[in-house]
Amino acid sequence: MEIVVLVKQVPDTESIIEIEGDGVSIKKQDIKWVMNPYDEIAVEEALQIRDAQGGAVTVVSMGAQKAVETIRTALAMGADKGVHINDPAAEGSDALATAKILAAAVKEIPCDLIIAGHRAVDEDNYQVAAGVAEFLDIPQISMVVKAEVLDGKIKCHRTIEGGTVVVEAALPALFTTQRGLNEPRYASLPGIMKAKKKPVEVKTVADLGVDAAAVGAANRKVKIKALNFPPERQAVKIIEAESAREKAAELVRVLHEESKII
Repeated sequence: MEIVVLVKQVPDTESIIEIEGDGVSIKKQDIKWVMNPYDEIAVEEALQIRDAQGGAVTVVSMGAQKAVETIRTALAMGADKGVHINDPAAEGSDALATAKILAAAVKEIPCDLIIAGHRAVDEDNYQVAAGVAEFLDIPQISMVVKAEVLDGKIKCHRTIEGGTVVVEAALPALFTTQRGLNEPRYASLPGIMKAKKKPVEVKTVADLGVDAAAVGAANRKVKIKALNFPPERQAVKIIEAESAREKAAELVRVLHEESKII
């Protein structure tokens, strides 16, 4: 079973995010960068399937030089090799261009299954994995909480509003991971040491046969006009009174006269 896992390096969710002076990007100097949490689940699931079925796990990521740290993390967890798409021409690509580049990279890797996190916690757009499947013209199953490889197909339980649904697709296929699928392992010290010797192939947009005029910040279909923090919430007002009746009356007065809700 040859498996490809798509991973992304994102800001740690505990990092303090500040808006850059240009008003359309964030300050990146002091941010701690980590593997997207949903991609950790994808790596873990790929490793479990490989260990049960045999084969290899290849991790593919696009980003600047720093993104190789995330690839090495996946290799330390147990993945076999990595592909790093590192090209200034791709920097700032939107979801469509990112999917196009990743799909071009995956096309060069013989594989039976592609796994990715269902969303990245930075841009949170849920679009890249679906775009990759579309460009590769293969089935895609999203938000999977249980996966089983059968003879020539994948059987997945995916979350829907109010429950789950069971979906089957012929291989090759792509599925995206949801919390509850597994518990990602921590990289062991031996794994970290072995990761340093595992191959990571570096690719550019040109290497993949993707037109640079179709990717990058200048060619985004979706453009960011401005970034703004949510407005600060007003302080909570505590209703003080001697009895429940008086509290209720005061609450009605506040909602009517001050908040103008009723």
